[in-house]
Amino acid sequence: MTATLNIVQLTDIAPEPWRNGGGRTQPLLTWPQADGWALRVSVAAIERDGGFSAFAGCTRWFAVLSGAGVELQLPRGAVQLSPDHQALRFDGADAPHCRLLAGATQDLNLMIDDRHGSGGMQRASAGSRAPQAAWAALYTRDALTLQADGAAIELRAGTLLWQAGGAPDWQITDAPQSAWWLHWSPR
Repeated sequence: MTATLNIVQLTDIAPEPWRNGGGRTQPLLTWPQADGWALRVSVAAIERDGGFSAFAGCTRWFAVLSGAGVELQLPRGAVQLSPDHQALRFDGADAPHCRLLAGATQDLNLMIDDRHGSGGMQRASAGSRAPQAAWAALYTRDALTLQADGAAIELRAGTLLWQAGGAPDWQITDAPQSAWWLHWSPR
């Protein structure tokens, strides 16, 4: 059985206000369902300083896609992130305070409910391959070309390509400016 490729475009998702009013989010995917999800992928616009919402029992990954960056105040100390940094992993219960370094940012978020599995998020580069996991995805801030099961796929900027039910044979063939591999496996 071949797993189905799923594509979600950021431009097709209406922004929603954060629970705390500090920004907007575009939920690209809550999987396998909206309620009781095992993982959630979203792109957020942080428009002012303030606290993140707490997600107890979840592990979070956070990456700055555009803007000057942020400083997150975590229990282990302050961490500054810009679009050049790797994704930051932290406990969703921490709900760090966020300070914008110089204006609004756009950010990629992956949250995994620890009861259901584990996973991660890392920067994708030319020639890199999809993680071997039960669920895998690629988020592209910029357009890029991907070899997927032997076929070239042109992905527009702001695309989440994902697949569940088997490790994908995906490889990036050009040099993306900003793209991220995401993965999840059940416990």
